Amino acid sequence: MAAKRTLELALATPGLDAEGRPARIPLVADASAGEPDLRTDHMLINIGPQHPATHGVLRLVVELDGEVVVRVIPHIGYLHSGFEKLGEYRHYNQIIPLTDRTDYLSAPANNVAFALAAERLMGIEITPRCTVLRVIACELSRIISHLVWAGTTAIDIGAFTVFLWMFQERERAYNLIEAWTGARLTTSLTRVGGLMADVPDGWAERLREWCVRFPKTLDEVDRMLLRNGIWLGRTQDVGVMSAADAIAYSLSGPMLRASGVAFDVRKDQPYLGYETYDFEVPVGERGDVYDRYLVRMEEMRQSVRILLQALDRLPDGPINVNDPRVILPPKRSAMSDMESMIHHFKQIMEGVPAPVGEVYFPVENPKGELGTYLVSDGSAKPVRWRIRPPSFLNIAALPKMAEGHLLSDLIAINASVDIVMGEIDR
Repeated sequence: MAAKRTLELALATPGLDAEGRPARIPLVADASAGEPDLRTDHMLINIGPQHPATHGVLRLVVELDGEVVVRVIPHIGYLHSGFEKLGEYRHYNQIIPLTDRTDYLSAPANNVAFALAAERLMGIEITPRCTVLRVIACELSRIISHLVWAGTTAIDIGAFTVFLWMFQERERAYNLIEAWTGARLTTSLTRVGGLMADVPDGWAERLREWCVRFPKTLDEVDRMLLRNGIWLGRTQDVGVMSAADAIAYSLSGPMLRASGVAFDVRKDQPYLGYETYDFEVPVGERGDVYDRYLVRMEEMRQSVRILLQALDRLPDGPINVNDPRVILPPKRSAMSDMESMIHHFKQIMEGVPAPVGEVYFPVENPKGELGTYLVSDGSAKPVRWRIRPPSFLNIAALPKMAEGHLLSDLIAINASVDIVMGEIDR
């Protein structure tokens, strides 16, 4: 009777056999019992638009099968500012502050890009000193943008120390920008036909000292990450884009070059005399997150090479064209000379008119090819200002790169694209 009671208790108690001992869980399901139904519904989750890992007000609607990404749908428009429409109601020089706020991590490069397009439209040839100073501004912007990318990507993956190192160097670079322009983030550096200011005395020597010291920080970061097992596991073979896919998606900049396509606007469609500078275009092999890291790190070293060459060849002379119809006369002259006062008044009130026509001017910005398209009807305001933003095209490849990866990999892939919502929601 007691044995029968024990058997009934064992059968009623999960995890016990007929003798009352813990039952063994079979490692292989009984084939005769049929396959267990483990199918589950896919889950939809929202990442953003206020999530810190989205690098801006971006919303990602993610369809998950467990932790595996089935589909990603990027939703943009949360930061829309209408820059292109605003430009239709402003003089060409009044548009330059708007360019600061598109890719706000590389404002000087944006300023240069717009000024180059407007000058081509107007047939203006800038001075040699202005040309070299604009190259310096563009390469400093490239370094600053890549420093932000490297620091934030590292912190997304868990390397907090790299974030501190990169942002320390970024502050040193911003000190140089501030000494030149009076601003750190939104510089409004250029004017159609020149620059808003020349570099102060001793500035070139300060930049040279920084260029000598800065690569040591990059070497220290490489020592920490290049062979780090965690970093390799989180970045290698993650978010792969082949060269064919990168071209098909119209990727540009480090995203394209990391996939093995050696296209750089500075080399293939030179401007500002870039064809006279000695520098290399780094190219990846696999097109994964790891290659994008390698490409951007090497681009910063190449930018230092360009900066040192620019400092060596920086000529004396004016930074603005000698044309009072284009460049404002000095305030001292405007207050004492009638003709200068008239030119000052006409430029402020009427702007600088451009000939009837259209122009597209591409530059190699930190995130890729930034194109400026302008249409003129002969007035001092463009009929159409259209931006070809690299971030907008690069993020379109995010669904393809993330498909089949884990949710945690999606954060690393999104970081590797290096987007700024200001130029996406323009």
